[in-house]
Amino acid sequence: MPFQPDQHPRGANPANRGQFGAVVHSESAARLTPDAQVQIDPHETSAEPWQQAFRGGTAEDRKLSSVDVSLPPRIADFNPSVPPALAAEAEEAIRVITTLDATHGEHLAPLSTLLLRAESVASSKIEHVEATLDDYARALHGSRANASASSMVASTRALDDLIHSVTGGGDIHLDAILRAHRTLMADDPNEQPYAGRVRDMQNWIGGSDHAPRMALYVPPPPQTVPGYLEDLTRFANRDDLGVIVQAAVAHAQFESIHPFTDGNGRIGRALINTILRRRATTHHVVVPIASALVARRETYFDVLGAYRDGDAGPIIHSLAEASTIAADESRTSARRLATMPEEWTEAAGRPRRTSATARLIGQLLDEPVFSADEAELHIGGATSSVYTAIERLHGAGVIRPLTARTRNQVWVAASLADELDDLGHRIAARAR
Repeated sequence: MPFQPDQHPRGANPANRGQFGAVVHSESAARLTPDAQVQIDPHETSAEPWQQAFRGGTAEDRKLSSVDVSLPPRIADFNPSVPPALAAEAEEAIRVITTLDATHGEHLAPLSTLLLRAESVASSKIEHVEATLDDYARALHGSRANASASSMVASTRALDDLIHSVTGGGDIHLDAILRAHRTLMADDPNEQPYAGRVRDMQNWIGGSDHAPRMALYVPPPPQTVPGYLEDLTRFANRDDLGVIVQAAVAHAQFESIHPFTDGNGRIGRALINTILRRRATTHHVVVPIASALVARRETYFDVLGAYRDGDAGPIIHSLAEASTIAADESRTSARRLATMPEEWTEAAGRPRRTSATARLIGQLLDEPVFSADEAELHIGGATSSVYTAIERLHGAGVIRPLTARTRNQVWVAASLADELDDLGHRIAARAR
């Protein structure tokens, strides 16, 4: 039975964060041939007493007195037996990722920012959080007019926080996961009471909003979650496993535990890149894996279902494939970023190197979204020359405005924003 993404509740009960809708169950996509299977203990079930905390729903919802919860296996000491072909696919993904991380030295700072944003945008879209890139850029600069864009920005900050918690080889700690969740949910009015907190209630995915009746999946009961998370972090901090295998299993296990009332998918996918960073597979970049996963959303949920049924092979294969595609297309973006300053200089009529226009061009890769005041702070010089430089770059099509106002305008480097959009489309096209 496939996983469904988190969403805000339609009813009063905060425990149901699953989207209920039509799902395509793709047996061929999730069930690999026997020589690509990775056996793991299937999830067990247990009947637990149930009583509504928030009265509502149908008579059947109110009368429900028992629920079958899922009990994932403990994985701290799990030693997966990975078939050679699947192991080779996972190793190829690592090779492509490390090549990306190591071969674009002078462009890694702007590239890492671009890829961090690409991953956060795509991970949000898996949860049906949709916003245009211009809305996202506005939210990145402090505008809260678009709630979905603000949620994407929060996802970016949460992912960045979690990855930086292990930069240099540190372990993954529950405190860091909780901080990332707090960052993700801090501005969500429905979730503020639960932000940064492991759930203390039974949640479920799909079915009724008022009781776990006809639910698609019921995670383990709340009293078991701390133990499961301790077991998960022990697994995630091991150094004796293939990196892709470890990241895939840890992600699937996190989604099965579903430790939060909302935001599980985004934090669980952030865990993938966090493991890549902790294992020194990456040092600078965030691989936009979610861009490939969102292109095949039903398959993604289905491979998580296969994991619960006792086969980790599909999620390992899916992650290896998504990582390879994402890293490969990111190298194309890196090459395009390398040419942008010269293209901007040409479009602006080759200004003098000491001019405000040239200095502003020199800042665009690192600060692609900016206001006039910020431009003045970064490049210095007279205010009038900064405004003249902005007008010149706007006229040349190098930057575009993000708001309709005439005062305190926010600008974005047009081709860089377009590249972020194009990267997601290219990854999705190859994934499909």
